Amino acid sequence: MKQDIVLGGAEPYLRSGQVAELAGVNLQTLRYYERRGLLAEPARSPGGHRAYPPETVTLLTVIKSAQRLGFTLEEVAELIDTGRRGHPTPDLRARAQAKITEVDARIADLTTIRTALTQVVSAGCDSLTNCTCPDCPLPFADLAADRTAEEN
Repeated sequence: MKQDIVLGGAEPYLRSGQVAELAGVNLQTLRYYERRGLLAEPARSPGGHRAYPPETVTLLTVIKSAQRLGFTLEEVAELIDTGRRGHPTPDLRARAQAKITEVDARIADLTTIRTALTQVVSAGCDSLTNCTCPDCPLPFADLAADRTAEEN
């Protein structure tokens, strides 16, 4: 691995590739997060290389973890900004509760989809538009027939 960069003080800084590797992201993600304002613009080494403080790796890990929990990058940016102000707020808890509600709704939708697909498999459906199974659970053919009748 490349040498750590030292700028003006004794604290080592990391190059872009090092930060990306340690955080498990690619360089494009790192630059994108900078453009979005999630990461502060890094200092530059005397040679012009981006020089990140080591805590950038932690911040990237937090961002990726928040995304895995379902937060959008915009939401993550707002939460990070709230945290940077140093004042505790119930914002994270309120947003997490809202995410739980979203997840519950998605679980309900996925459960409905799973039930419908199980019915399709059990009925032996063979076509979306011209199914020949006796008790086809798919409404698509009926809906298409209803639409055609309404148009005529």
